[in-house]
Amino acid sequence: MSEQITNPSPASDDYIGPDASLLIVDDDGPFLRRLARAMETRGFQVETAESVAEGVAKSHANPPKYAVLDLRLGDGNGLDVIEAIRQKRDDTRIVVLTGYGNIATAVTAVKLGAVDYLAKPADADDVYAALTQRSGEKVELPENPMSADRVRWEHIQRVYEICERNVSETARRLNMHRRTLQRILAKRAPK
Repeated sequence: MSEQITNPSPASDDYIGPDASLLIVDDDGPFLRRLARAMETRGFQVETAESVAEGVAKSHANPPKYAVLDLRLGDGNGLDVIEAIRQKRDDTRIVVLTGYGNIATAVTAVKLGAVDYLAKPADADDVYAALTQRSGEKVELPENPMSADRVRWEHIQRVYEICERNVSETARRLNMHRRTLQRILAKRAPK
């Protein structure tokens, strides 16, 4: 996420509405705190959680109008938090963040009720835009589409998840040597 945080425009509350409650669920503590501060400066009343269990509990206790959820958390899947929110409130605008994005999880998130799906690292402006986008508004196309290296990395991650994080099975399905796959998985995602 970008360290630069711009001040919101005076009309930002108009985009948020009268209920500015926002739940952010992410197990990356520093990222969670930076995003929470950035969203507070934009007019949200932020509550945070660092696990699926905590996110579900806060969703049941006080269902938010807005939510930003990490897909992969230490104790489970952020999709479980979407289901918990939807049990209590059907008008919540939910944005899913993940460093392990793929089409299958994006489709599942949208079917469960997410309005957008952003790949990490997403900055506060991207998250704010996704949360406040009006229905029917068209999403701007990115200036820089994913590189070929990033597309390859995303595909490998998707197959790795399908194989339930089994390196040997993933390598077999990708027709790749297991050690080569291990080196790829150990690296950060390309931009």
